[in-house]
Amino acid sequence: MKIVPFSVLMASIMLASCATPQTRVETGLMDAGLSPRMAACMADRMVDRLSLVQLKRLQSLARVGRTDFERVTVDGFLYKVRALEDPEIFAVTSKAALVCALDS
Repeated sequence: MKIVPFSVLMASIMLASCATPQTRVETGLMDAGLSPRMAACMADRMVDRLSLVQLKRLQSLARVGRTDFERVTVDGFLYKVRALEDPEIFAVTSKAALVCALDS
């Protein structure tokens, strides 16, 4: 068992608490398997359109397991989002994905 120094632990906690909602959404999208570029673009469009509760539900997709972003398609990600059974989350996420895909 590795013991983490107290200062490292406190720094991690402080950084996590300072993260903006947009940063958290972006990180969650990358953890769910999207590329960093797509995650950044989508997070920018989603953060102001979804409630904190909806963002937390969306964040639950990242807990399914980390996946190499090159193996996850946007279509596959949207399939997971649809499983949350929240039409607003799906609408906002799919619109963000479409706009970001067209911008690339």
